[in-house]
Amino acid sequence: MTHFVSSNVILGKDVKLSKFINLYGCSVGDNTKIGAFVEIQKNARVGRNCKISSHTFICEGVVIEDEVFIGHGVVFINDTYPRATAAGFFSGRFSAELSVAF
Repeated sequence: MTHFVSSNVILGKDVKLSKFINLYGCSVGDNTKIGAFVEIQKNARVGRNCKISSHTFICEGVVIEDEVFIGHGVVFINDTYPRATAAGFFSGRFSAELSVAF
């Protein structure tokens, strides 16, 4: 077997699945391409017209909106609390709340 798609996966129209993927209880929108060696866990949602590149891990609870490109080797985590920042780092603010100028 080159891939596993559980019976509770919802696949939209014209979804393209590569070999060596694992999909469990997730939904994938129309015209989305899933690359090789991708795992998408239960309760994750991938929108329409997306491209999920190879070696990507999308864990439970992740929502990817429509027309999004996810590059090779991307790993999502679902560690909601505590945030992965050191105590006092960024003056108690999360990095997503900061503005960085280059």
